[in-house]
Amino acid sequence: MVKRLVIIGASGHGKVIADIAVRNGYEEIVFLDDNESIKECAGFKVVGKTSDASRISGDKIIAIGDAKIRERMMHKVKTVSLIHPDAVISRRVEIGEGTVVMAGTVINSDVHIGRGCIINTGASIDHDCNLGNFIHVSVGAHVAGTCSIGNGTWIGAGATISNNINICADCMIGAGAVVIKNIKNIGIYIGVPAEKK
Repeated sequence: MVKRLVIIGASGHGKVIADIAVRNGYEEIVFLDDNESIKECAGFKVVGKTSDASRISGDKIIAIGDAKIRERMMHKVKTVSLIHPDAVISRRVEIGEGTVVMAGTVINSDVHIGRGCIINTGASIDHDCNLGNFIHVSVGAHVAGTCSIGNGTWIGAGATISNNINICADCMIGAGAVVIKNIKNIGIYIGVPAEKK
């Protein structure tokens, strides 16, 4: 039986997921997207709209950056997780359904990552961290040990979260920001050290 993956979302994120899928042995890859002008992505066909996901056979993953959209779609579709073979992941890591871990990522011991997360290229998450659902850790971001990050939070490219930090749900941490104290209120945090915008 052919190993098939249906990628929901034919954009840049979907291209990266397609490459990870190939490296994970998927022999057939198709995309779904609501933009009818998109006919292919990363050399693979777009075969329908996102609403077609339940009727098309194969494993499924959502390749949409917006956390709220990913969450809404995961209520309708059972998804798989994908881990790039060049990621370095401790044997004591839990990764939730629908999460993607990209190349060059390092995840150390006793980390829990929730559902529908994106752990992007070259990110690192150190020991004893707890990441909620639908979090995006962007390219080259670093989360030091014993941190807790709430659902829906986005950590920008190259940002650093210092050790023993708690960040509430639905925050945005700007690119290059350095978080050195707990964040208790929803908002956008930028700068070094990071402050609410």
